[in-house]
Amino acid sequence: MSTSEPPTWPHCAHGADPAVDPVGCRGIHAPGYTACLAHLAGADRDAYLTSLTPGARIDHRGTTFTASLLTDLLNALSDPATGTARLGNAWFRSATFEGQATFRRVTFEGQAWFNSATFERDARFNSATFKGPAGFEGATFAGNVWFESAIFEGDALFESATFEGDKALFDRATFKSHAGFSQTTFRGQAEFSQATFKDSALFDEATFKVGSAGFGSATFEAATFENRAEFGLTTFEGIALFNSATFEGDAGFLMAIFMDIAGFLSATFEGDVLFMDATFKGNTWFDSATCKGDAWFKSTTFEAADQLGPMACAGRVVLSGTTFGGPVTLSFAVRRLECRRTRWSSTAEIRLRYATVDFAHAVFEYPLTIAAEPDPFVLNDGRQLAEDLFPGAYDPGVRMASLRGVDAAHLVLADLDLRQCLFTGTVHLDQIRLEGACTFNTAPPAVHWRRWPPVRFTERRVLAEEHHWRASQPGAVQGWVLGTGRAGPLQLAPVYRALRKAFEDGKHEPGAADFYYGEMEMRRHADDIPRSERGLLTAYWALSGYGLRASRALAWLGTAMLLTIILLMAFGLAQDTPKQTATGTVPAGGGKVTFEIDKDDPQNPTGNRFTSKRFEKALNVTLNSVVFRSSGQDLTTAGTYIEMTSRLTEPVLLGLAVLAIRNRVKR
Repeated sequence: MSTSEPPTWPHCAHGADPAVDPVGCRGIHAPGYTACLAHLAGADRDAYLTSLTPGARIDHRGTTFTASLLTDLLNALSDPATGTARLGNAWFRSATFEGQATFRRVTFEGQAWFNSATFERDARFNSATFKGPAGFEGATFAGNVWFESAIFEGDALFESATFEGDKALFDRATFKSHAGFSQTTFRGQAEFSQATFKDSALFDEATFKVGSAGFGSATFEAATFENRAEFGLTTFEGIALFNSATFEGDAGFLMAIFMDIAGFLSATFEGDVLFMDATFKGNTWFDSATCKGDAWFKSTTFEAADQLGPMACAGRVVLSGTTFGGPVTLSFAVRRLECRRTRWSSTAEIRLRYATVDFAHAVFEYPLTIAAEPDPFVLNDGRQLAEDLFPGAYDPGVRMASLRGVDAAHLVLADLDLRQCLFTGTVHLDQIRLEGACTFNTAPPAVHWRRWPPVRFTERRVLAEEHHWRASQPGAVQGWVLGTGRAGPLQLAPVYRALRKAFEDGKHEPGAADFYYGEMEMRRHADDIPRSERGLLTAYWALSGYGLRASRALAWLGTAMLLTIILLMAFGLAQDTPKQTATGTVPAGGGKVTFEIDKDDPQNPTGNRFTSKRFEKALNVTLNSVVFRSSGQDLTTAGTYIEMTSRLTEPVLLGLAVLAIRNRVKR
């Protein structure tokens, strides 16, 4: 209130001076008098105090109280049976308490208004009871303040109040209705330990400052918030402790600033907790914290925190847009972890249980590890993190949902389920490190009778996006799973190629062979390659599964050999073994004989061609042709060409079978 403007109530005006202070004393007239209680003559004051009874309505707006005057007023309102003062509606708006203001064990049976009041020394409201609304908006507490074990049955309004002393103690206080501390300033230690907030608790834009002694803290240890708790835009310049606090409703810390340690050890959030756009400049303690809803850290900044957790969350932990300024370890038992566009400026380790992880477009310049924790997390005191939020039916494994847009050059994945992971758009995927038992999706097993001929997919590692693409094709066989991925063969081929190289660098040749198969499959189905090349790839696939399916190559080899045997028996073997003949000519008078030896041409077979003897000969020719040897058997002209074809094709098929076996057993 401006010193030059008179109050809205009839005021005392004691000491008014037109030149210096035209308003004078702003205390409201005492009932029946023309002066305020502070400036009543002795007899009039005694008469007024004598007229008061316990539970009486009082109005002392703007009045200045000394310690003795306040004591006299409260004694006049004391109940003889209990020895404590009882006030009805009480107005102390803009009042000034020059000495210690002691309202200990006082009961305010109606409204209690201390708006814009000034407490120049300590103020004690220990065990006070406010049965109606209590208003301290804009009040100034220059000394220490005690509201320990106070009970606020109506609204408790402290908006824009200033606590300038070293201590503001609300330990074990009970707020049964709305508690408003918005834009409140605490310049020293603020303690709400074991306090109970049964309705909404708003600390929006409150400030917890460090006092002149260099110390200040906000303590809500073991406090209970039975409804919504809001700390939006609040600044904690000292240590902020919410250890063992219970938030039965939602808890909001939107745009809050924690300048020092932020402690939430063993805190319980039964609803959602929101730290969106908050800033943690010091360490954070969330060890053994439990959240039954979602934990939002979206766009939050952790400048120096070296760990976050271990904590358990039944819903989601959202770290999207969050920034970590230093080395940090994140430990969560959570259903889903979202790290879209999260930024790490140093090394980091993320250890998880039960989680599905969305890591799309995350940014990190140093090694980052995402690992599944096989056993429950162990806390610093040796206890295991409670996992009551996850019944036994839940799989403690960790599933990766997306790595799109990530630069995987420094990424390490350990013991993760990658069956549903989306990889397209990942940069430097060939440099990713896969440790432990990282599992991928597989092709549908068994034979599928889509149409003739039946379709059978051999077991191999496949990407989730290949599942999505194949399932979206017309006439897709049962077993391929339709999903959100819309990548086609053109996008998937380089992904398979990069993962193949990553497996080869890790000396995992069988895994690399699966991804080579996937790469060739995508090339075969891509629309950007020439038809001739596609035909060549199709033949390569059909004959040997790109040199990776030994059974297929051996089957073709057996078929080729059987066909060769049948053709040789039918057309290739001569009817009989040709006999050598000799003819001689005796020159006239010389007595000399010259013999010319010739061999008849093999004759085409007639009669029964499929005899055991002919089978033996055909088998001999065929087996020799497999290893590039000539059998020396007399063949017809057709048989010669059959043997030549056999010697060309069958060794190739044998080589493909050997190559496939080698690719499956190579370390």
